Amino acid sequence: MHFRILLASVVLVPVLAAAPVSGEAVYQQRCAGCHDSGSPRVPPRDELKKLSATRIQRALDFGVMNNIASKLRQEDRMAVAAFLGTAAASGEPPAKAYCADRSVKLSNAPRVQWNGWSPGLTNTRYQSGEAAGLTIDQVRRLKLKWAYGFDGDIVAFAQPTVIDDNLFVGSASGVVQALSAESGCIRWVFQAGGPVRSAIVAMPVEGRHSLFFGDTTGWLYSLEAESGKLLWKKRPEAHESTRLTGAPVAYQGTVYVGVASWEESRTTNPEYPCCTFRGSVVAFRAKDGSQIWKTYTIAEKPRQTGKQWGPSGGSVWSAPTIDPKRGLIYITTGDNFSPPATNMSDAVVALELATGRIVWSKQTTPGDVWNTACSQQGGGCPGPDHDYGSSVLLGKAESGRDVLLAGQKSGVVYALDPDRKGEILWQVRVGKGGINGGVQWGMASDGPRVYAATSDVARGGANPDPLDPGPLPLDPKQGGGLTALRVDTGDKVWYTAPAPCGARPGCSPAQSAAVTAIPGLVFSGSIDGHLRAYSAEEGRVVWDFDTVRDYQTVNGITGQGGSLNGPGPVIVNGMLFVNSGYARNGGMAGNVLLAFAPEQ
Repeated sequence: MHFRILLASVVLVPVLAAAPVSGEAVYQQRCAGCHDSGSPRVPPRDELKKLSATRIQRALDFGVMNNIASKLRQEDRMAVAAFLGTAAASGEPPAKAYCADRSVKLSNAPRVQWNGWSPGLTNTRYQSGEAAGLTIDQVRRLKLKWAYGFDGDIVAFAQPTVIDDNLFVGSASGVVQALSAESGCIRWVFQAGGPVRSAIVAMPVEGRHSLFFGDTTGWLYSLEAESGKLLWKKRPEAHESTRLTGAPVAYQGTVYVGVASWEESRTTNPEYPCCTFRGSVVAFRAKDGSQIWKTYTIAEKPRQTGKQWGPSGGSVWSAPTIDPKRGLIYITTGDNFSPPATNMSDAVVALELATGRIVWSKQTTPGDVWNTACSQQGGGCPGPDHDYGSSVLLGKAESGRDVLLAGQKSGVVYALDPDRKGEILWQVRVGKGGINGGVQWGMASDGPRVYAATSDVARGGANPDPLDPGPLPLDPKQGGGLTALRVDTGDKVWYTAPAPCGARPGCSPAQSAAVTAIPGLVFSGSIDGHLRAYSAEEGRVVWDFDTVRDYQTVNGITGQGGSLNGPGPVIVNGMLFVNSGYARNGGMAGNVLLAFAPEQ
């Protein structure tokens, strides 16, 4: 049986909040205990009232308070930010930060590009030598060319898209920038309604070029690339906890996007009716945003049993993968948030491109029911939280066979046969796995090999301040490692242990960020702030840059580097671009996009 929702379908979900939200009530219930406590470590209410509502909203959505605020609905966060903050507008970029020529010109056949999460529809994160424009010798001579600062942010988690000399990138403040790839000067800016974590994908549409991306409040946008003008804005899922984290993909006039949720983090709120969200993938017409089809990863609508709802979960965190040859689209799914467990959580799923009909699914961790509340209880959760946060790769082995490659938070890499309903060809453990373990954000493949970086981030000790909202300190001695596997067989070609981590706060050797490959080289970023290039043949480090430092940015914003997490580097036309800064989960704050080129 297959499960789809077409245009005429109606989605029924429990009403979670109908009454207007009082920001003062939210503050008294959720914030006053700390901010009215008199602790010297916590800013008092009077100080908060001097800040703009926008700045407070950023802190709640993806800043220092996210660890606490993720338990709240979006309308609660917006209400308390409006209650506390002033109406002052956020700062506009200075005039000198703009390009002299602010026109954006895109060709239907660009000379070079990295468009979206990966240079191609297969999501292998491999850039050809011609498009990369960098040799091994040139990579050894990479030097910082310019840095761009994201004003007021403490996390830089949106991977840039580069098409010829045009660079498009989102930010935690919701500002989307069109920059010159060569110099970093600004061509236009657009303000989205929420943090933009997804990469941007561009596509020609009816005589112009459209940019597609999602935000973490659940909206999908289409902008005119040439001007930054909003063309349309759609919400793929009505559920209030919806967020779009994975990049959309665009193919033959259709935009496909996976849908994820904040809900598993909200379960520690005793007033929250857990859990009613179901993950999905949705297809939209690129020209006007009309929905073509929607397919849920959980067939059954949630129902109430006692105080709990279920089944739920099955988020799609990453970019879908297109297989034109078979007419399929592949997604990976997350865990269940509440029981009963379902058969398409923690799975690789194949759907028809044209209709969204599920062709097959392969579940790799059955029974994975996990949420924040049960993880903090004595008995723990029924499941290990081993969902997929990364896209499946459609690779081609040396034998010529097509292979699907999937890296899981369990620490296991799978090879699946796309012609035999996802039959597992081999599976290899590359890490310990865990809640923030295993393969987190993405692998890369150059054809013969697949490269998997391991997070396995660990925490230890105790937080000395009970009012500090941050997680426990990171363990500087655990996590990380990069493994090369042969795509045909799964045999290990090499393994490179993580580099020792220093003593600075927030340091961890964990390699959570997505991996990028070019001919002869593999790039992997680390929570310790280092970006390293490894020899594809033997795993030896040939270039290492520590991004944790202060930067003089081209747009005049105070710039600081931090942890590398989430997206991987983008390499195109002789330049390398990477974000630095990831203050979530104990990592180091930062707010810069860095551009490198070989020293002449």
